[in-house]
Amino acid sequence: MKRNKELLAVTHLSQLLDLVTLIGGFITPLLIWALKKDEVVGMDEQGKAILNFRISMFFYFLLCFPLILFFGLGLLGFCVIGIFYAIFPIINAYKVYNNEEPNYPFTINFL
Repeated sequence: MKRNKELLAVTHLSQLLDLVTLIGGFITPLLIWALKKDEVVGMDEQGKAILNFRISMFFYFLLCFPLILFFGLGLLGFCVIGIFYAIFPIINAYKVYNNEEPNYPFTINFL
């Protein structure tokens, strides 16, 4: 097994494919994780962190729908989730590339 920080960074950045394809930001990291988790050091842990983040954000997204009825709080939630979707993959790709530990806040561990 070898460490490939470029592939790890690309895996984090691949989440941004949602901005173009709407679903590629989940499928691409899933495929990279599934294919490389035994070959690249750190891929298993970081792949799980990415997928847990994606699943958690989808869960929060679903929770925002009923909150729209309560004074528009759901709209605020949608904005916050959108910011998280855009910023944290970039921050964590930068951290991985600089040999720091990535972190996704507000993530529920599913995997």
